[in-house]
Amino acid sequence: MSKKILIVGGVAGGASAAARIRRIDESAEIIMFERGPHVSFSNCALPYHLSGIIEDSEDLVLMNPDQFKNQYNIDARVNNEVISINKEEKKVVVKNVLTEGTYEESYDKLILSPGANPVLPKSINGIGNQNVFVVRNVVDIRNLQSYIEDNDVKDTVVVGGGYIGVEVAENLRLAGKNVSLVECERQIMNPIDYDMAQILHKEMMDQGVNLVLGDGLEKVNEASVELMSGKEIKAELVVMAIGVYPETTLAKEAGLEIGETGGIKVDRNYLTSDKDIYAVGDAIEVYNSLTKEAARFPLAGPAQRQARGAADHIYGIPHNNKGLIGSSVVQVFNMSAASTGLNEKAAKQAGIPYDFVYIIPGDKVGLMPDNSPLHFKLLYEYPTGRILGAQAVGQGNVDKRVDIIATMITMGGTLEDLKELELCYAPVFGTAKDVVNHAALVGLNLLYGRFKQVPVSKTRELVESDAFIVDVREKEEFEQGHLINAVNIPLSELRSRVDEIPKDRPVYLHCRSSQRSYNAVLALQGLGYDNVYNMSGSYLGICNYEYFEDQVSGRDKIVTEYNFQ
Repeated sequence: MSKKILIVGGVAGGASAAARIRRIDESAEIIMFERGPHVSFSNCALPYHLSGIIEDSEDLVLMNPDQFKNQYNIDARVNNEVISINKEEKKVVVKNVLTEGTYEESYDKLILSPGANPVLPKSINGIGNQNVFVVRNVVDIRNLQSYIEDNDVKDTVVVGGGYIGVEVAENLRLAGKNVSLVECERQIMNPIDYDMAQILHKEMMDQGVNLVLGDGLEKVNEASVELMSGKEIKAELVVMAIGVYPETTLAKEAGLEIGETGGIKVDRNYLTSDKDIYAVGDAIEVYNSLTKEAARFPLAGPAQRQARGAADHIYGIPHNNKGLIGSSVVQVFNMSAASTGLNEKAAKQAGIPYDFVYIIPGDKVGLMPDNSPLHFKLLYEYPTGRILGAQAVGQGNVDKRVDIIATMITMGGTLEDLKELELCYAPVFGTAKDVVNHAALVGLNLLYGRFKQVPVSKTRELVESDAFIVDVREKEEFEQGHLINAVNIPLSELRSRVDEIPKDRPVYLHCRSSQRSYNAVLALQGLGYDNVYNMSGSYLGICNYEYFEDQVSGRDKIVTEYNFQ
């Protein structure tokens, strides 16, 4: 007897589940309901229509109902919203949003993929104004673009520094608009740590974005916004991107169990508390395999895997659910930022003892004309050396390096495993000792006590306390910019000038990217110094870390000139 399977919601979760079911079972009756006019579209690509990178918004629509019917024999019903579930009778009530008429459909199995909704706090005055927009689907982005064109909008404000907010701000700026990005936290892009986020802050400022951090939206006016600090910013248009919450209304009203994070609670096979109802995608609560806690990861990749897992379970096909670790990447003008696993904040919250490596090697061989620094941060568990997470920011292939770490985490890899990892190499692609191998070697040296380090975030404290800081770059590098109290003793002169370095107080060394200063630290240790530290991130990291703070706070500079080369 053929199965009748209903799916609520399309896009990554619902449409993937429908396609997988059809591949498994040609006889199944599959009906997919979408309350909007588009059942399959690239929601991750929506912001790129604003800049014209994707010229025609119709290209954002991946498949229409006719294609689903002709190619997969799937009945995709757009503008049809499932408004209630009768678990006992195994039926749903569906409303045609165009005619307001309702009807019932029975099911053998039901898959919920309703997604998530943008957060729009009612406490913000003017949040319902016609110049306030969200970016969730193709209709949203068309309405936003039309408003810009019809009103010749120049001044825009984006509220929220997550993926959507950053991408919308970037594309509005590429379209020639005046853009202010407002974020109530001290940084954009929460998946990465503050020291790494500072690189992105600089890039946004360099590209002309007015970056406002540590401040929130209070009121939306017709031509401006007011912030909690009292500051007022010109704004003919406001895009709200402060986050999303899981769409659980249907599940709650049906009596399905909701998890502690607010998402629909599912088991390892994505079954809800009802044996015939599954849930996947942004609306569900998942398992974080690193923290061992419930979490939510509203990402397209996991949604597709969940959809396949649910479809497989319906037909008795085994599915290995390893939980999620959270891997993502974002482009910020000429920079890209990728992350996976835990950052420092998450590790602290989970109570996991950790240490980290922050290195800035080249993303490829230095002889290549397009080589550039790649800021790479690797977190590992102390004392086991188990890899916990990584972040990469730069102009090169940050996703490649972080994908490697994601794989290592999934496989339970350690620093020792990463050190021995054999990777592809050619000068135009990377270096013989790849960034990730390099990070593993530094991590092992720290883990085994070969040397000590201080993080880039401690630099200001060291300078202001008049610590003894040695800059081991060459004289001409030092003259281009340096810490105001640093002593310049180039690595090439270190051994002949060692008498200038005290043994009765801590000594902190840095260079451009921490590599030469690491060699200097080991040399001094070999000469009897036991209180020497390498400054993680060194001059490049310090410049990026200090740049944003100095530009907006007016505090005293600790760097004579910023040199990011």
